[in-house]
Amino acid sequence: MAAAAVLATSLALTACSSSDSSTDLVTVNGAEPQNPLVPTNTNENMGGRVVDRLFAGLKYYDADGKAYNEVAQSIDTPDRQHYKITIKPDWKFVDGTPVTAKSFVDAWNYGALATNGQNQNWVFATIAGYDDVSAEPAKAQTMSGLKVVDDHTFTVDLTHPSIDFELSLGFAPFYPLPDVAFKDMKAFGENPIGNGPYKLTTWDHNVKIDLAPNPDYHGGRTPKNKGLRFAMYQSYDTAYADLLAGNLDALDTMPSSALSTYKKDLGDRAISKPTAQNEHLGIQPNLPHFGGQEGLLRRKAISMSINRQQICDTIWNGTKIPATDYTASTLPGFRENLPGADGLKYNPDEAKKVWAQADAISPWSGKFEIAYNSDGGHQAWLEAVANNIKNTLGIEAVATPYPTFKQIRDLVHSHTIGKAFRYGWQGDYPSMLEFLTSQYLTGSETNDVDYANPEFDKLIGAAQAAATPEASYEQIAQAQTVLIRDVADVPILNYISNAGRSENVKQAPLTWSGLFDFENIEK
Repeated sequence: MAAAAVLATSLALTACSSSDSSTDLVTVNGAEPQNPLVPTNTNENMGGRVVDRLFAGLKYYDADGKAYNEVAQSIDTPDRQHYKITIKPDWKFVDGTPVTAKSFVDAWNYGALATNGQNQNWVFATIAGYDDVSAEPAKAQTMSGLKVVDDHTFTVDLTHPSIDFELSLGFAPFYPLPDVAFKDMKAFGENPIGNGPYKLTTWDHNVKIDLAPNPDYHGGRTPKNKGLRFAMYQSYDTAYADLLAGNLDALDTMPSSALSTYKKDLGDRAISKPTAQNEHLGIQPNLPHFGGQEGLLRRKAISMSINRQQICDTIWNGTKIPATDYTASTLPGFRENLPGADGLKYNPDEAKKVWAQADAISPWSGKFEIAYNSDGGHQAWLEAVANNIKNTLGIEAVATPYPTFKQIRDLVHSHTIGKAFRYGWQGDYPSMLEFLTSQYLTGSETNDVDYANPEFDKLIGAAQAAATPEASYEQIAQAQTVLIRDVADVPILNYISNAGRSENVKQAPLTWSGLFDFENIEK
């Protein structure tokens, strides 16, 4: 599946003109990636959807989220802590160099090393020796838990058993890299050399990314099309108009203006499916009035100020559902009615009481701003959220647009946003643990709200070490109860994805995570 991570729901600044489209390529919506296309540093879905086409990992996920071996011949473990991984022979990168065990081990060590500053470093946290390479300054350059046995075999030792480590091995940070990548990683990311079902042919920044099928690929994702074009639009409205006109082959997000009409417009070409995606409000603790106990109370009051059901019904035409936890309702083990989840429900009277408790600590001053990327179709629902907060708490609350998704992500990641902000998560592999460890584990590079609680970390460790899925789900529920109690951030909604294909396309399956099954889009 896609290395989506931070949910962009974003389109970039420059539209690809219809006269520039190729009849051979399947044209899909995309956006300018935040960073060069390095698997361990790509944690947003506009870069991730491309990275996942260019690389093949040990495993891959089908449209339903089921994992299959891809480059792996076998993954053997007696205890879910110590692994022997054998890769298939005769795999090679598009530059002709072989894919070896060292290709995986070197890539993982690069991704984990703190001095490399990779956004997806957190995925390696369970591997023995991660703490040494992720420390600043680093105590080692490579993880002790990774060992190359021979060209086709390597071993992985974890610090404790993990119930979903093997499942996670189709996720982008676990992709292999060729030796040439380590000579100049930034340059490599501009022209990545992968081993996946496609190869990069053109990256016209802010305009388009073109991919051609890789004839040497022999995994389970062989393309059923002649290539992909990720076209970058100013808005979803423009993209939807192109879809209707046949200038865009597939669109994975409907503009709010079309939510009530797209099924009638497209007929059997309309696609709707509950998917593992969510939207949250993030508030970093360096924002005035949002540190410590005062901040907890204010986050709690804001959460209870928001009428999620009304926003889902009126703004989203019933195509979203209110969030009731910190993961997604489509994932295995999801539970409703977790302890404390009433704090995620609209309760204006209680919200006012809790806000007053915060004022007793330090009187409120200023205005509450929610930053969002204006190229992503978020204005209407976030203005509704801001109005809820304003009307309930009697403060000045506004939704503040930023031009591009990349701009807002850079500010959030550098912790200089100075406002609350919308962000989302789109599953990379079908596990609640991925949602929770990536966003809330202490020290994760994708922990945008600087959440840190040893109690939560310990429960996540117990969930990973659990002997059965059911036992893991119980620990996850307890961990989520801690998040709800701490109001780590403010969950708003879960997705029912709304997508469509043009008359030029026979099929465009939507996956469990809300992205297209790109290899299986057929003209």
